[in-house]
Parts: sequence; C-alpha cells; structure tokens
Amino acid sequence: MDGNGRWAQRKNLPRSEGHNQGTKSARAIVEESRRLNIPYLTLYAFSRENWTRPKEEISFLFGLLTRFLTGELQTLIKQDIRLNILGDITDLPLPARKAVEHTCSKTRSCKSMTLNLALNYSGRFEIVRACRLMLEQGLSPVEVTEENFNNYLYTAGQPDPDLIIRTSGELRISNYLLYQSAYSELYFTPTLWPDFTPEELHLALEEYASRQRRLGGINSL
Repeated sequence: MDGNGRWAQRKNLPRSEGHNQGTKSARAIVEESRRLNIPYLTLYAFSRENWTRPKEEISFLFGLLTRFLTGELQTLIKQDIRLNILGDITDLPLPARKAVEHTCSKTRSCKSMTLNLALNYSGRFEIVRACRLMLEQGLSPVEVTEENFNNYLYTAGQPDPDLIIRTSGELRISNYLLYQSAYSELYFTPTLWPDFTPEELHLALEEYASRQRRLGGINSL
C-alpha cells in the first residue's frame, strides 16, 4: 500500500491526510475482496524499515491503526473475517499492540476470509527467523524441507499468494513475502494507494485472469 505521502504532497496536504485516506482505501479493498469471496488478503502496513521515519509520523500511524482496528472490529466479525498478523508486534506501542491482539482474539473463529496485516514485517527477517526456529527445535538436516520450512513462516497453513499488487509506480516488491512469492504474479500500477479503489482492484484481477501461469517453467526469455 504505497503512495500515501506522495498523494498528500500533490494535494498540498500533510502526510497524515494521505495516511487517513489510505485507511479508507484499505477498508474499501477489504470489503470488496470479501464480496468477491477472496479467501486471503494481505496488506503490507508497516515494514521493519519504516522505523526510520520521523517519530511523529510513526506515532500517528500506530494511533491510526489502533483507531482503525477498534472501529472495524464489529464489521470484521459480521463479515466473518479473521485478522492475522505477519511480523513481530512486540516492538509496537502498547495501545496498538493491545488493539491488534484484541482484534485477532475476537476474530479467531471467523472462517470466510483471512485478512493478513503485515506489521513490523520484513521478508528477509522472516526467513532468518524460520531458520532460527528450526535450529532451536533441533531439526536434523534431512528434516529441513520446503514443506517443513513453510511451517515456520508467518504464513504457516496458508497458500502462497497468487497475485501481488504494488501501487504508486514502484517496480519492486520491497522485501515483501520473499519466500512465498516465488511464483506469484506481479501487478504494478502507477495509482497511489489512496486512489486505489475497488475498480482498480478489478483491473488488477482482470489482468491476472488473462495471464497463463507456468508454475516453475520458463518457456522463453
């Protein structure tokens, strides 16, 4: 979900307004994904690298997250959406961490859709973390298989993503689901996240549907 700051800058607004509008886009995309019966949706909300941002902006972001989860909890339950976190939330400010834990607990039994929120997330760190956990549990070299490795990722028990969408015109995945995205289709759009509407989502899905997926095969270069 990239482009909140640039969206605000282009409109001569404070960055906080870009984040506010970005939250509205997130809500609309979650609702549309649920309506389309998409079983898994992951939103990259805050990376481990984002801690380098100004403290005031970080504080605003986590306050916004807290208000968002508190305000959307009943809607998530009503729509049968389970919240799941990818990342290490121990470093989050206490109010945000409590809101995350409370929402995850209250939606744990929801089954129609899983909403993954990547918070304090890094794809490289996730891979290193999985290796450490396997070592700590004493797995032998022959037990280190792709199937076992998947069980130590934040996404354990979930399928790999079919489609990864990157907004704002950046042509990279920025340390996002590095292991899981080995065969994901990538979709890049110049649209800034605050302007990413359900209609934009449908364009991405239509593009995805038109592609012929070759999982593991390279026919031409």
